[in-house]
Amino acid sequence: MNNSPSTSKLLTAGIVAGPLFAVVALAHAIMREGFDPVRHPASMLSLGDLGWIQISNFVIAGALFIAGGVGLKRVLTDGIGRNWAPRLFVVFGVSLIIGGAFTPDPGLGFPPGTPEGVAKEMSVHGMIHAFAPILGFLALLAALIVLARRFGSQGHRGWRDTTIVAAVAMFALSSLPNVTADWEQGVFNFLPLWAGSILGFSWASFVIAKVKKETEKKQGVAS
Repeated sequence: MNNSPSTSKLLTAGIVAGPLFAVVALAHAIMREGFDPVRHPASMLSLGDLGWIQISNFVIAGALFIAGGVGLKRVLTDGIGRNWAPRLFVVFGVSLIIGGAFTPDPGLGFPPGTPEGVAKEMSVHGMIHAFAPILGFLALLAALIVLARRFGSQGHRGWRDTTIVAAVAMFALSSLPNVTADWEQGVFNFLPLWAGSILGFSWASFVIAKVKKETEKKQGVAS
């Protein structure tokens, strides 16, 4: 088991990633003129003059989750999830970086001055961006389920159950249809997606914190 200072820093990066992403995205949503969390997903914050803030948020959070995955690889040397949990966190991190590097198409009246409906044709970068959250949410769902099984095998039933609940809730919320009326007119409700993203990202950091704590506890007993 590798519990060196560098490994601790990698795990800490993963712990910071989820809450940091949520705080920056929510603060950015409040400050952006014309942005409405009900009508617009967080990814649309990447558009316009201040879009670099959300682009950076995606890329930094992705890099931090990748670091967390590398840290998990170092400390999960046996038991359930020792191989797949780190890999899935890395995939999740990569999906966030893709989501930041390839921005969505303008639409739904954002940035201000954009037509109210959805874009008539999706650009290549818009299609790549649309693929990123599918990849990311599936990877995160799988990572949380794998770690829930690990917690259960270690006797941490509370963590097992709450992680499963969080994973299912995240996936259900993020999968709900966003369209509330006419697609062409762009009448949407993205609040479930916001809730699912914040829940999933934050819980991902919580489970990394749990693994880090257990690792430090074992290291303390061993020494």
